[in-house]
This record gives sequence, C-alpha cells and structure tokens, in this order.
Amino acid sequence: MNDTSRKQGWAITGGAVFLGLLFLAGLLNGSYLALAVPVAILTFFVLGLVAWVGHTIATVQVEAELPVPEAEPSAPVPAETEPAREAAAD
Repeated sequence: MNDTSRKQGWAITGGAVFLGLLFLAGLLNGSYLALAVPVAILTFFVLGLVAWVGHTIATVQVEAELPVPEAEPSAPVPAETEPAREAAAD
C-alpha cells in the first residue's frame, strides 16, 4: 500500500467524521433538513441501484445453448478405459 492510498483513506475517514458531527449537530438543533437530506440521498441512491439492476436484467443478451453432440457408439475406446468397461460388463 502506497502513501497516496493512506492519505486518501485518512481523508475519507476525516470526511466521514466531519459529516457525522455535522449530522449530530443538526439533530441536536432539531433541524428538519438534518434528517431529510440524508434520507433523500439514500433513497435516490437505492432507487438508482434498483433502476440499474432492472436495466441490466432487461437488456441482457443470452445466447442460445447449442446441443451437445452425442458420441458415436463405434468410436474407439482409449486403452485406459477398456479394463473398466470389461469389469462393468461382469
């Protein structure tokens, strides 16, 4: 892990802590927006995921499976399997 990744990790952690404190301050002040904005963001995020999954399911292209050809009965049997075939016939 390089130094840039660690800095990005600490920046994300600091941003999350800052937003958490901001949210807590909004709740303690009784602000309607402190609840409405995160709920709206989360709702739109989940709806976006659902729309993406639906679009993926609706536009997937499935190729038809080709039938597997059956082996011909007169095909030569490898030498390794002949004893097993004889033992199965007994």
